[in-house]
Amino acid sequence: MAKIGFIGVGNMGGPMASNLLKAGHAVTVFDLSQWHLDQVAAKGAVIAASAADAVKDADVIVTMLPAGKHVKDVYTSSVFDAAKPGVLMIDCSTIDVDTARAVHATAAERGFLMLDAPVSGGVGGAVAGTLTLMVGGSDAAFAQAKPVLEAMGKNIVHCGGAGAGQAAKVCNNMMLGIQMQAVAEAFVLAEKLGLDKQKLFDVSSTASGQCWSLTSYCPVPGPVPTSPANRDYAPGFAAELMLKDMDLALAAAKSFGANVEMAAAAADNYRRYVSEGGKGKDFSGIINQIRDTAPKG
Repeated sequence: MAKIGFIGVGNMGGPMASNLLKAGHAVTVFDLSQWHLDQVAAKGAVIAASAADAVKDADVIVTMLPAGKHVKDVYTSSVFDAAKPGVLMIDCSTIDVDTARAVHATAAERGFLMLDAPVSGGVGGAVAGTLTLMVGGSDAAFAQAKPVLEAMGKNIVHCGGAGAGQAAKVCNNMMLGIQMQAVAEAFVLAEKLGLDKQKLFDVSSTASGQCWSLTSYCPVPGPVPTSPANRDYAPGFAAELMLKDMDLALAAAKSFGANVEMAAAAADNYRRYVSEGGKGKDFSGIINQIRDTAPKG
């Protein structure tokens, strides 16, 4: 079993670190939140005084941080200098492709193997250990990381070289954000037409309109009992996080020259939703904004 230094044990990182402990790894953790540190320490993790202390004796380093600037800062100011030679580094944060590739390049210059491995599946998937991990990096790094990745997720896909994991994540979540708005708009239109929501679900869930946003995360209460719509849109995936991912998609499209008109329109809608009361709510709650801003017929 490996000695793992884990930086960032919040809502997602905490359960991921806990699953590494369950798999028998020795885990040392660091986070700016004492509460989150205490939660994972109660399950057997050792709390470090700093990011550098968390990784200094590690065989594998895992990071789960909010944004690219945090990833770049932690690696360049602490991790690269404190880590032992030959350590494998795995960044599970969802960040921009450019930053991911830049950190990869610095790791290679310093002689470290590194992977970008953003995750999908939400807090529930993190707790259950059923996350999808989209992995970018060399074949050698991926092979070495497999036992660690398998302790945190169920579906592990090696997407390609440096930054490929982030590319897969940004494309996937761009589709998700657009699809949820399409599903929400359809249910609002159904309301206007006097069509029962369950009947629309029964048709579309087995017809050409079928998608995950409908069958697993339906934005109206009733048809899918486990969806956030049945809990006043308490977040499984918060609207502000979806907005972050849509903005990452727009930034990638601008940087690499892609036409993403639907994503741009969707991002504007999520931005408005977050600023007008949607912050802290699930992203599927966008249906309420669509309903409230519909033209009066």
